[in-house]
Amino acid sequence: MPERKSFLIRVDPRLHAALEKWAADELRSVNAQIEFLLTKAVRDAGRETRSASNRKTKSR
Repeated sequence: MPERKSFLIRVDPRLHAALEKWAADELRSVNAQIEFLLTKAVRDAGRETRSASNRKTKSR
């Protein structure tokens, strides 16, 4: 598996609270939930790269 890239993200506190609840409901960390949502958005938009398409996102 390739090395993971980390970066800082600033979000509105209300958005973070909603993400926390959503992540807890799906038994994920907030970080995993954000990555799940971004991966799904990229895939749905048809902007997936070849290496990204090899990784499968587990939906619950």
